[in-house]
Amino acid sequence: MTPGLLITLDSMRHANTGLHTFGRSLGQQLVKQGQGSFDLSAYVYPAQDGFLGGQASYVRHRKHHRWYFPRNARFDVVHFADQYCRFGPERVRAAKVMTVHDLNQVHEQPAGSRKLAKYLRRMARRIAGVDRVVAISEFVKADILRHFPEAGDKVSVIYNGVDAGHAPAGHQPRFVPPGPFLFTVGMVCPKKNFHVLVPLLRKTDYTLVIAGVIKEDYRQKILDEAARHGVSGQVAVTGPVSQADRDWYYAHCEAFLFPSLAEGFGLPAIEAMHHGRPVFLSRFTSLPEVGGDAACYFDNFDPDHMGEVLGAGLARFAGEDGARRARAHALRFTWEKAAASYLAVYRECLAA
Repeated sequence: MTPGLLITLDSMRHANTGLHTFGRSLGQQLVKQGQGSFDLSAYVYPAQDGFLGGQASYVRHRKHHRWYFPRNARFDVVHFADQYCRFGPERVRAAKVMTVHDLNQVHEQPAGSRKLAKYLRRMARRIAGVDRVVAISEFVKADILRHFPEAGDKVSVIYNGVDAGHAPAGHQPRFVPPGPFLFTVGMVCPKKNFHVLVPLLRKTDYTLVIAGVIKEDYRQKILDEAARHGVSGQVAVTGPVSQADRDWYYAHCEAFLFPSLAEGFGLPAIEAMHHGRPVFLSRFTSLPEVGGDAACYFDNFDPDHMGEVLGAGLARFAGEDGARRARAHALRFTWEKAAASYLAVYRECLAA
């Protein structure tokens, strides 16, 4: 009998986020590669019901699943596709895999704080409750082992893939910048640190396009920073955008900038590289590992330093066949490889 596999994709509620991209792209590849090996079901919110087509079954999220999951005997393997686990590992009787995308709280919360201690206790229970833990970067794996050394024999790394999308011919996004522009995308929240990009617009005709789900307080901080530097007309916070719009922005921007303070992987950086664009990242957490020598890095967020890095990086990109190097680097990360690795993990769990 074909073993049953459930993958939890209930974190796909917001477009323009890494978890949405992860769930969509990995799910599609698991359907493609796992046929005949697993009977795949996806745990989803109603908005995503059916998104993998008729070759998968769907289990809809319900609030009571946090305390009681009635279908726990139906599956042989359950893959918690992120560390948030809206129903915990203790709710199911199956081989269990959990993907940990980041431990950003340990970088964002003060050491010794009650909030951090609570977070670490919760993560410890979740890690203890699964058979295998998959980190999406070596950086995340090191974070896990630093805080949960007892998990050392069950942690492995599977890099995310990256989609090489292209906007349809003739497509125009809802907001078309009036001239050359810089682009970034992600949840518009303090962790992404987008406000430090605003001073780069001074004495230029660049527009800064920021796409993604908006946290209103942080949006206002960005706009206040723009007013302070006299560039209010050069900042556009679009909110979520379609995949076609996003691909158009990648393809037409002068540069993609991602000054994030904490990332488990940083998918947008590699997406921009697929489009052959110059990429500028912060040196924090996983970004140097993922961007490698195909990206340029901000060592700090002093406006003068950032301006120097941007100018030098653009010149280097133009003079060293930067587009080819960026695309070659991006090809290292594919969802085909990621799905094949996850399927191997599922089989190992069943065999054990």
